[in-house]
Amino acid sequence: MSTPVDDPLSRERSHLSASRSALRAMREDVEALDITDVTANWVNAEVLARQIEERIKALADLSDTPLFFGRLDYLHAPGAEQAEGADGERFYIGRRHVHDHDGDPMVIDWRAPVSQPFYRASKKDPMDVALRRRFGYTRGDITAYEDEHLSDPAEASRTSKLLQQEIERPRVGPMRDIVATIQPEQDEIVRSGLSGTVCVQGGPGTGKTAVGLHRVAYLLYAHRERLARTGTLVIGPNRSFLHYIEQVLPALGELAVQQATVDDLVAHVEIKGTDDATAAVVKGDARLARVLRRALYAHVTMPTEPVVVVRGSRRWRVPAYELEELVRELLDRDIRYGAAREALPQRIAHAVLVQMERSGEAPDDRVQDAVARNSAVKAAVKAAWPAVDPAKLVLRLLSDAEFLAVHAEGILDEDEQKAILWAKPARSGKSAKWSAADAVLIDEATDLIQRTHSLGHVVLDEAQDLSPMQYRAVGRRCTTGSATVLGDLAQGTTPWATRGWQEALTHLGKPEALVEELTAGFRVPTDVITYASRLLPHIAPGLTPVVSIRENPGHFEVRPVSGPKDVVEACRELLRHEGSTGLIAADARVPELAEALEQAGIPYLGPGEETTVDTRLTLVPASLAKGLEYDYVVLDEPRAVVDGEPDERTGLRRLYVALTRAVSGLIVTHAAELPPQLASTTLH
Repeated sequence: MSTPVDDPLSRERSHLSASRSALRAMREDVEALDITDVTANWVNAEVLARQIEERIKALADLSDTPLFFGRLDYLHAPGAEQAEGADGERFYIGRRHVHDHDGDPMVIDWRAPVSQPFYRASKKDPMDVALRRRFGYTRGDITAYEDEHLSDPAEASRTSKLLQQEIERPRVGPMRDIVATIQPEQDEIVRSGLSGTVCVQGGPGTGKTAVGLHRVAYLLYAHRERLARTGTLVIGPNRSFLHYIEQVLPALGELAVQQATVDDLVAHVEIKGTDDATAAVVKGDARLARVLRRALYAHVTMPTEPVVVVRGSRRWRVPAYELEELVRELLDRDIRYGAAREALPQRIAHAVLVQMERSGEAPDDRVQDAVARNSAVKAAVKAAWPAVDPAKLVLRLLSDAEFLAVHAEGILDEDEQKAILWAKPARSGKSAKWSAADAVLIDEATDLIQRTHSLGHVVLDEAQDLSPMQYRAVGRRCTTGSATVLGDLAQGTTPWATRGWQEALTHLGKPEALVEELTAGFRVPTDVITYASRLLPHIAPGLTPVVSIRENPGHFEVRPVSGPKDVVEACRELLRHEGSTGLIAADARVPELAEALEQAGIPYLGPGEETTVDTRLTLVPASLAKGLEYDYVVLDEPRAVVDGEPDERTGLRRLYVALTRAVSGLIVTHAAELPPQLASTTLH
């Protein structure tokens, strides 16, 4: 039996098919471009060829990814400021713009102004939208649709079932975009301007990471030329996390965004050592920036001898007092150490040229450059303003107690100085067992000498775990740009974890940043987040608990067990459901659980490895769980997770992170007694 022509679902499927054909034609048009006689030289040809290649990639049609996910039917034509549209015009909202052979839009990019009502329109403010339609998909094909008649007062408000289904859809593989489910409060952050820095405090499952990534995609759409020149960067806590999120921006057609960890940014030396918590806290303190500055500028000494420049038969003398004036002027200007050192020979040369002009000569710029390169001038500069290697500077501070004491006086007390001094001084930078915190100090010293390149926009995720010195390292990468800072104070699991966002933003160099709070939970089920929130009064007093908006309360159970076999059985139970499963455990217990899984014949992956249809279980050390999510989670031995950290508060925060990784269900298994902070009226 044939489908009626006026069947709405059939019409939408036809539009999807036509849109895919149009996208294919757009791609073929780019592939057919002949640039043989267009460019002036091979360099331009290479650049243009690369741009074309990137454009072809951006126009890829991913068969399992819906080309559009919504539709807007407007009541009237948009205003003059929105020239697009006419009475009754209809827009299909998707991940990228698609037009037909006449240039008429078939799919509108979700970032375009005309798409905004898809996320913001409501019964209270319909934004001139008569109809908002959402589509349900199965493997890239439209299988359902759902309509909201926003301008019809007779239609009662209701929760979108398709929206709920999309939010709760099982997760297999890396993180996916949320472009079809962005909520109004998220959209407001996503579309905030490029000039301002935004800090997003968001509890587990509030979508803060996705909001940050979608903001990058929006900014690249709205300010493409500017950000193409200045660059964008996403900073994550570790490689596993970056691997997990790396497909989100390409799925939105954005291929040029760099990703890195803070350790990647400051990789001036090879990391071979670790610090104890006390040393790491001191090294991460912003006061170390003052110590480094003092130690660096202590290398500048006032000249005591004149400079005599010989040119031909003439000798030109710059007296010591005049050289001292030049050095003091540069110090007073407070420019970077290296820039001042480069300026000093030119200043001395200029003083010589003034004398030449007074004696009747007419020197030009070439003469000044020649004088600046004169051996006598070079020797004077080397004596007064010597070159300093940043790694050697940090090496001396950490190795030489007397040198440290001189430059840390009044800044660090004796105990703090002892905490950061190496017990066994290294002979050289190459043999030194540098720690991650040492690398940040070297980065600070490097920036004191030569300005760090600034990007147009930086996204900093899981920011609550950064030290003040790490914030400074990130801030250096966006001094002339802006940032999106994402984090949750309750999930800070380092000894130096952020105490408050205003303090962190000051260290970042963005004290004026707007702080937004997301409290609506889209990922974590109600019963799970309610249980985890019992820890909040103990780990982040005053923080607003996340309220789940999920209609499905999710599967939740606290289960006493006798050993690893029972934990494996809990994993086996959850693997019967569709989607991914994570087994999260204290780091020290991972080898034992790995052995139990192998004996049971259950294949498993490590964090960051991509799940497949055949292997859907990931064994996750609690220290690497942050930022990851799984449809179902087995959390092994909460007491061990807490005890695995240096102090109880950090341990409880680590436990809070582990408890909130589940999207659909959580089983907490324990042989030991539960932490008392969880014990009240335990749910079953």
